[in-house]
Amino acid sequence: MDQFSRIGFILDREAMDRLKRARVAVFGIGGVGGYVTEGLVRSGVGALDLIDHDKIEITNLNRQIIALRDNIGRSKVDVAKERAGQINPDCRVNVHRDFFLSEEESEIDFSLFDYVVDAIDTVTGKLAIIEAAKKAGVPVISAMGTGNKVDPSALEVADIYETSVCPLARVMRRECKKRNIPALKVVYSREKPRKGDGRVPGSLVFVPAAAGMILAAEVVKDLTDI
Repeated sequence: MDQFSRIGFILDREAMDRLKRARVAVFGIGGVGGYVTEGLVRSGVGALDLIDHDKIEITNLNRQIIALRDNIGRSKVDVAKERAGQINPDCRVNVHRDFFLSEEESEIDFSLFDYVVDAIDTVTGKLAIIEAAKKAGVPVISAMGTGNKVDPSALEVADIYETSVCPLARVMRRECKKRNIPALKVVYSREKPRKGDGRVPGSLVFVPAAAGMILAAEVVKDLTDI
């Protein structure tokens, strides 16, 4: 028995080998992306690239799996890499302390990846990631808004053009259409956002965590054809 034995009860050896050979990029290691990383490492994905320019702040403690008081002020990607190593020392983790803006301004080579996860907040950044992944012919899945929401059961997997309710998804539909992006797999919520204070979105742990695990599950399913 090894740490992935229980997964082997569900997936066959070929599927497990695909996960071990896979290299997945996760953009944004926050409330959603931290749980994506957790799910992928615990599923046996062999290599991860973690991209985030932020440091852990005290306001992250309520929802981000990598956020502990001892980690406040540290780089999110560095902490996530250490956590991944504690879970699976054989997982190769590359960190990029960057805010991805465009393929032309970045040294990140998307052709190296087997899958890309977009878990960042800004529309400009999301579109740059999606376009770069599409250009490289790499599957990409994108997280829509989880702020000001409390019901994880309202989350769904869909194509961007089939979404509704979510304000971020509405903007992304329009922008993807402008850029002739014919399809985009997303995780979004049908729950209407609650009113925040108008400055930054409010957030409980439940919706970002659930969204992150759904994103990770979709990556694993797609990589293994289950």
